[in-house]
Amino acid sequence: MKKDVLISLTSIQWQDDEKNETELLTRASLSKTGSQNVISYEDTSATGFEGSVTTITVDGDSSASIIRRGTANSVLSLEIGRKHYCQYGTPFGDMRIGVYTHAIDNTIDKDGRLYLKYTLDLNSSYLSDNEIIMNIKSYS
Repeated sequence: MKKDVLISLTSIQWQDDEKNETELLTRASLSKTGSQNVISYEDTSATGFEGSVTTITVDGDSSASIIRRGTANSVLSLEIGRKHYCQYGTPFGDMRIGVYTHAIDNTIDKDGRLYLKYTLDLNSSYLSDNEIIMNIKSYS
């Protein structure tokens, strides 16, 4: 079943002791297939990826993926305690990055909340620590 929702997404990036925080409030769709929750929303100029659609698929508390398609294309695979190498597209070009996942807290079915924490590296050189905090609300 697919339903329209409103998401509040806070993205926090730590790099060289500097904190960069962005917030996004947007409409999205939420569906469930088996144990997977799928959230999909259109990016805007606020995210820097206008013209793209981001889809976050979460399977329990063990794995997730963040896929962006459109003007910028990327696939991030997150799995607790494992490092994945992923393609990450930006308006300036593509790169291959390492993603190490520290935490996935998926309580979407209970209270509409998702928390992801992961570290990114490029050629084994540290890029940033990242957190995504998402709150999902139904709307009429």
